[in-house]
Amino acid sequence: MTSFQKLLRVATVLGFALVGATVLWPSRALTENATVTLPIETVANYIHAVIEADRDVYTRHVVERLQTKGVVVASENWEQKNTLPLPAQFLMESGRYIAKKGLGIQYRLISLWPINKRNVAGNELEKAGLGTILTQPNRPHTGFMKIGETRYFQAVYADLAATQACLGCHNAHPDSPKRDFKLNDVMGAIVITIPVGQ
Repeated sequence: MTSFQKLLRVATVLGFALVGATVLWPSRALTENATVTLPIETVANYIHAVIEADRDVYTRHVVERLQTKGVVVASENWEQKNTLPLPAQFLMESGRYIAKKGLGIQYRLISLWPINKRNVAGNELEKAGLGTILTQPNRPHTGFMKIGETRYFQAVYADLAATQACLGCHNAHPDSPKRDFKLNDVMGAIVITIPVGQ
């Protein structure tokens, strides 16, 4: 069974589960005008799950697959060389795209060992989060902060070295301050920022 067929099978199962949950959901549970509230931590976890899934699929089924077959490579200067963006760049580009939507939601990568110096922690919560996820990578570091009059919820999730492509890039890059990453090491974090009002 090919990777695409496996991915299609998982998508089909998830689709049936979603349809089943919708059909079986009690109609009296929610009225048309009912307000649904979710804890902000749950919202952040949902957003992170989508980001993580997209990134993993892009890394494994696009970048690694096409590079292994010699079709096309991913490179740091992908726009100039007409190549694929690296997985980290893919995430950052999609983060910039969502920021343009004007929803106030933001996400980006940060690290204690950034190749790109713009990817350092931007506030005390992010700095604390980077320290926490090194010892507790399975749960996000969360908190609230204020910028101007707006209050934000931030969640810092461990970003792990998931594939050989991640290791190859970070361990060999001339600007990398750390060159001994192994599979599943914490390389940095995905930070999700959500506005929660004033």
